[in-house]
Amino acid sequence: MSIAVLQQPGEAPGEAPGPGRPALWRGLMAAPDGRVGVGLTVAMLLLIVFGPLAAPYSPTAINLAPANQPPSFEHLLGADHLGRDVFSRFLWGGRSILAIPLMAVILTYATAGLLSLVATYRGGAVDLVVCRFFELMMSLPALLKILLLVAAFGPTTGVLIVAIAITNMPGASRVVRGAVLGEIRADYVQAAQARGEATLSVVVREILPNVLGPVAADFALRITWGIIALSTLSFLGLGVQPPEADWGLMIQESRSSLQKAPLITILPAMAIAALSIGLNLASDALVRHVTSQGNGRR
Repeated sequence: MSIAVLQQPGEAPGEAPGPGRPALWRGLMAAPDGRVGVGLTVAMLLLIVFGPLAAPYSPTAINLAPANQPPSFEHLLGADHLGRDVFSRFLWGGRSILAIPLMAVILTYATAGLLSLVATYRGGAVDLVVCRFFELMMSLPALLKILLLVAAFGPTTGVLIVAIAITNMPGASRVVRGAVLGEIRADYVQAAQARGEATLSVVVREILPNVLGPVAADFALRITWGIIALSTLSFLGLGVQPPEADWGLMIQESRSSLQKAPLITILPAMAIAALSIGLNLASDALVRHVTSQGNGRR
């Protein structure tokens, strides 16, 4: 009696499934920069998620009596120009600087990414129109697009998310298009087409799982870019607005007291740098892992 072996989409005949391939986690941790990136990212995520639980004061509580005070037992990192506890504002300040770029990139891939995925598979006039539309969007500088949207509609959280998402759409579209073009002639796609499966079924069930690697790497890189863009906007006064606690806003507010209280500027700047570097190193390691896996299957 013969036993049929089920073959996964994109898997070469006779190739051992799952356990025979290096796990994604092992691939990330194999390189030194991958370990550093994952370590920094995890450390900053723990700080952002659990830091507010350790904040001794409200991040927006104003007390003019101890304004611009140096570190003390009462205020571990001192007080800013409005007497707000710097340590509490620092512990709360990472939430917006991660949440807004994260939601923006999710919106980017839920719209432009999915649209490019379907359009590239369909080809023809649909693909041409979508391609030219995103190329037109790419002709405008990224920061200029954000500044125009924020200046026109105001620096609210929703506008910031949409502005960063729109800016990311052309690049994300190109990444998705390139990944789909590499899979569109694969045997498993042609087999699904021969079975008469609908376009959406082929795209979601067959192509999408096989392009998640490069998409995930690009996803992390775009979050890094979003963090830097949001920090720049906050520094210019067009990002997160007072009295909210935000690392970029803390840097902007503490410019006048840099010599008297440098920690108010240095600490959030170091946190932004650590989060950005961690995500960048982790995404670079992910790109190398996905590339090596792809070359190994050829």
